[in-house]
Amino acid sequence: MNDKDCTAFLQWALPQLELRWPGFRKVRRQVCKRLRQRMRDLGLHSYLAYRARLEDDPSEWRVFDECCHITISRFFRDRGIFEAVRRRLLPDIAARARFEGRGAQLWSAGCASGEEPYTLKMLWDFEVATAYPCVSLSIVASDVDQAMLARAREGCFEPTSLHELPQTLIEQGFDRLDSRYCVKPEHREGIEFLDQDLRTETPEGLFDLILCRYVAFTYFAVPLQRKVLANMLKRLRPQGWLVIGTHEQLPTDVPELAALDSVPQIFQKRAVSA
Repeated sequence: MNDKDCTAFLQWALPQLELRWPGFRKVRRQVCKRLRQRMRDLGLHSYLAYRARLEDDPSEWRVFDECCHITISRFFRDRGIFEAVRRRLLPDIAARARFEGRGAQLWSAGCASGEEPYTLKMLWDFEVATAYPCVSLSIVASDVDQAMLARAREGCFEPTSLHELPQTLIEQGFDRLDSRYCVKPEHREGIEFLDQDLRTETPEGLFDLILCRYVAFTYFAVPLQRKVLANMLKRLRPQGWLVIGTHEQLPTDVPELAALDSVPQIFQKRAVSA
């Protein structure tokens, strides 16, 4: 069961789930390791045998799908993105929410172990809340991997997850617990973690900011990307923001969105015409 055999298997199997092989190429070893363990559990000795199992037992596709959940996650991944979120997006969102007399709502789609939503909350608490004390913040963080969600709800991280985070945020935002860093209670408030599959579900409500990075636009096949994007646009407020990963691009031109000049992975939804 070598890398070549696993690659050939993934090139056959991933499209069956509307996933795309190019997105998995660099992370295939993580998936192949899980598949080898699954095959050992089933007493199977080759990818051909596992393919036959999938063809004979439709319920096994759910297990294979779980093997394809990529769990790479860390604080401030793509620092330039978060600097733009800090300096441009969050103040813009707070000002609009205050003008409209409502709270601000953010959605971290594919939140993994929670680094992204906790970063958003800390940036809001340290950079925005003092200037806009009357604007409340709620964050929905969704993911399909229950093990990762459990880690997210715990809110404690190894030092390696924080090495890109500015030192001031580490000092102000975390309590040290043995070798780990745990998010302080005040920076957990207002975050709701949801077990949701981005392919079929979206949270209720309208959002000022949606972050969907290194999930849909990396791993999903293009038709599924378009479906997910359409669903997100329905949940994004006019003049709201959509953020994707640095190495990602949208599957199609979207007239409703305008890219931010300085950061082309950040898009603003156009205002509704009068």
